[in-house]
Amino acid sequence: MAPNISAYDSHSTLVYCGANSPPSHRITRMAKVLGFMVLLALSALICEAAMFKPISDSHRSAALELFTPTHGSFSSLEETYEALRTFEVLGIEKQPDIRAASCASVVDTLSSSSSALNDLFQALRVNGILKCELNKKALAGIAPRLKDAVNNAISLLDYYYSVGSLVLVKGLSSIVELHLESADSVFRAIKAFGQSDGRWRYSSNNPESSTYAAGIALESLAGIISLASSEIDQSLISMVKNDISNLFDGLEKYDDGAYYFDEKLVDGRGHQCPLSASSAVVRGVTAFAAVSTEKLNLPGDKILGLARFLLGAGVPGNAKDLYYQIDALASLENNRVSIPLVLSLPASVLSLTRKNQLKVNVNTVLGSAAPSLTVKLKQIFSSGSKDASVIDQDLKFDHKNAVHYLDALPKDIDVGSYIFSFEVFLHDSDHKTIYATGGRTKVPIYITGAIKVDNAEIAVLDNDIGNVETQKKLDFAGENAISLSANHLQKLRLSFQLTSPLGHAFKPHQAFLKLRHESKVDHIFVVGNSGKQFEIILDFLGLVEKFFYLSGRYDIQLTVGDAVMENSFLQPLGSVELDLPEPPEKAARPPPQAVDPSSRFGPKAEIAHVFRVPEKRPPRDLSYAFLALVLLPFLGFLVGLLRLHVNLKNFPTASGPAMFAILFHLLIAAVLSLYVLFWSQWNLFQTLRALGFLGIFLLFVGHRTLSHLASTSAKLKSA
Repeated sequence: MAPNISAYDSHSTLVYCGANSPPSHRITRMAKVLGFMVLLALSALICEAAMFKPISDSHRSAALELFTPTHGSFSSLEETYEALRTFEVLGIEKQPDIRAASCASVVDTLSSSSSALNDLFQALRVNGILKCELNKKALAGIAPRLKDAVNNAISLLDYYYSVGSLVLVKGLSSIVELHLESADSVFRAIKAFGQSDGRWRYSSNNPESSTYAAGIALESLAGIISLASSEIDQSLISMVKNDISNLFDGLEKYDDGAYYFDEKLVDGRGHQCPLSASSAVVRGVTAFAAVSTEKLNLPGDKILGLARFLLGAGVPGNAKDLYYQIDALASLENNRVSIPLVLSLPASVLSLTRKNQLKVNVNTVLGSAAPSLTVKLKQIFSSGSKDASVIDQDLKFDHKNAVHYLDALPKDIDVGSYIFSFEVFLHDSDHKTIYATGGRTKVPIYITGAIKVDNAEIAVLDNDIGNVETQKKLDFAGENAISLSANHLQKLRLSFQLTSPLGHAFKPHQAFLKLRHESKVDHIFVVGNSGKQFEIILDFLGLVEKFFYLSGRYDIQLTVGDAVMENSFLQPLGSVELDLPEPPEKAARPPPQAVDPSSRFGPKAEIAHVFRVPEKRPPRDLSYAFLALVLLPFLGFLVGLLRLHVNLKNFPTASGPAMFAILFHLLIAAVLSLYVLFWSQWNLFQTLRALGFLGIFLLFVGHRTLSHLASTSAKLKSA
């Protein structure tokens, strides 16, 4: 049965914030042909091409899984905000119910005069989403404290938390008038932490600069501008714009066009990975651009490259990284610098057999619809070649499904792996200053199809002159059950041809011939090719040692598979009976075969125990006669009691001893009845179980009865 190829994974950027050093490589993951082999990765073809897709339902599922509250709340207000912000951006409606506990924590934090700046900042951010019921007087009381914190700040984080809190308080209450009269001086104080390369220091005592610090510094400066009672000195704004340009000059780049900010500083805040550093800068730059009167002139390809880096992270494996990714993408979704448009394909595997259409989507990073535009297919690069076919063809647009498509692939496209080069053209000239398309986008695409197998035959040849002794045709479309015989002086030849849908010679990734001896010893050979013809000749004279001189039946199996071959197959061909010479004394022995674990640890065979057949019983009359003989001594015992004049004068008369005496006699009768049950119905185990139960009570009541009789007898003697 031919395995089907469903999809290929896109070329993705892997970002690990927990590592000690940021990765500088990409991992390309290719789909595997199901059923019988793992294909080699086609990484050499796509080192400069990758496909990035906008946010999908996978991110929403991951958010619900990673942000899981414990007993109705998260461990901190910071984690609460990150969860709420992620849910808000992704549009997740069915969120964990954390409102009551979170709002209570927010109110307590804002009401406490001893709350740290960081806690106040996080509480206000959480309240900005949940809209908790707050006392406006309490908010008015927080404002002077935050202003004092701004004036007394000595580090970048002090400014970040205090200024950010003031901006949030200003947005919450229109009653509270929040303005910074000394905005210029605060702006200069924050700017003093900046460096010539666009990075920032956390404090004046720390000479090391940080990219992550640059992001939070730009957010703080944006807050100062929004809180200023008068316009900030434009020379200061120009200096910050120059710092941002210098910061973007230090961007790192991958071969697929993704840009990212690296972080080299390790301080008290811990290591910041490329994902967190890039996210901080994106938030800072977009926040500064939102309040600045002048537009930031940043290259659109770098903004798009940052979006590709964030999307290339896939679905992060921890909550913090997911928040960094989603929050930064939300900042890029609608900003005044440049809104990136992402080109993606619903399917990167197209079948010639099913005549699949080439479809292209163009969206924002969060999946929103793009403005009116045209997607043009510019070039197609074939596998392993730098030469390209110039297409320059516009894709049609399906308004109903919001997808660009190509009616049919170019006629010269055969099965294989390709790189398609697309370019996006905006219809409205004004949109060119708003959106970033990034020029040409290269995307890896795989064309699959059914491969034709012709002239398949298997033959046994004479070793000396090569004459064909036995030759049989093979039909890979059906079943084959050939039966051949050969000796060590002969050869086995297998040949066939593979042709692509366009009639070209096709070379699969793997073509194997396997011979399996009846003792389960396998021998695998690679089938070579020259052009369309595939052929392998097994010279048994040179293979006797490899075959361990094992004569007998060998099953023949052919495996042909490729990632773009829709009818890959693993097919039994039949068997060959080999007659090999006897092994010499020092010949190698076959390797021991692996023991099937199920035979060692699996269920054992059921043990069926057969009881002994009961012996034949004696005649009924003989049994009755034996019963009469058994009862005869008992009758004699009763007669003896009467002759001895036995009486019940010593039977206890008091209620307590009388009760024990009656129970004593009844239990003796019950024990005697066990003999009857043992002979008639019960087995030995049942009888002993009942006897043990009755014996305990018999011992107790018997002891009480006999003790009473002994005491009565002693009183009579003493009297």
